[in-house]
Parts: sequence; C-alpha cells; structure tokens
Amino acid sequence: MRSLIIFFATGIYSGYFPIAPGTAGSVVGLVFVWLFFGPLWVRSPALCVLVFAVIFAVSCWISDRAEKIFDEHDSSKIVIDEVLGMAATMFGNPLSFPYLMLGFLVFRVFDVIKPWPASWFDRKLRNGAGVMLDDLAAAIYANIVLQVIARVL
Repeated sequence: MRSLIIFFATGIYSGYFPIAPGTAGSVVGLVFVWLFFGPLWVRSPALCVLVFAVIFAVSCWISDRAEKIFDEHDSSKIVIDEVLGMAATMFGNPLSFPYLMLGFLVFRVFDVIKPWPASWFDRKLRNGAGVMLDDLAAAIYANIVLQVIARVL
C-alpha cells in the first residue's frame, strides 16, 4: 500500500523531479486532463464532476498518508494536488493546445501566489485536505480566468 500511496501522491513520481516538482506535477495533470477528463467531459459533464469529486476525496486521503510517509506537511514531493488542480482548472474550458498551455500558466501563477482562500487553506489545515484545498482554490481562480478569456475571444 505504501508504494501505491507514493506512486499516486508523487504524480507518477514527478514529485521527485529535482527542479520545480509542482510544475512537473502540473504537466502530469495536463496529460491526465487531456487523456481522461476531456473524453469524459464530452460524454457527460455530470459524470465528470462526480468522478472528479471521488478522485479528489481519495486524493485527500492519499495526501494525508503521504505526509506521514514523508514526515513533512505538504512535502514538495506530494504533487497529486497539482495534478487535480490542472483538472479543476481545465474543467469546462476548451482543451485545445493554446488553452491547455494558458491554463497551465495561469494555474501555476495562482498556485504560487496563493490568493485567499488558498493561502488560508495552506496555513491553517494540517492534513490531506489542506494539501488539496489550497490547489483547488488556485484552480478555481485559474478556471474563472480561462472562462472569461474563452468568452471574450
């Protein structure tokens, strides 16, 4: 079980990338979105939301266990939050290459600057939910920016 937790928590080991592991995890998230959530969104947006919610809940549990394994709160090796953050960023947005790249950049900016409530989740919650929720908040901001751009262009 420990190996599976590490495998998923580190975003298929991208969390071990020596430079900017969160960015590496976000790249894994882009691939995950393009391969899995894109086709699912086309078939059933409601099912997509349900699947995301289940995966998010399981990811909170995985993150919590990974923190114990790495003996560190929100270890830089834990990037499952970035993987799911990219999915939330791209939810309901065009999945063309330009939008995927823009979503990646906007999400990374919001993930780094952590506007409220992301900063609050990051500082106050000391468990797997805290690991996941700050990135979800950043992803919601990024999603809104993409939604506005998609409607303006």
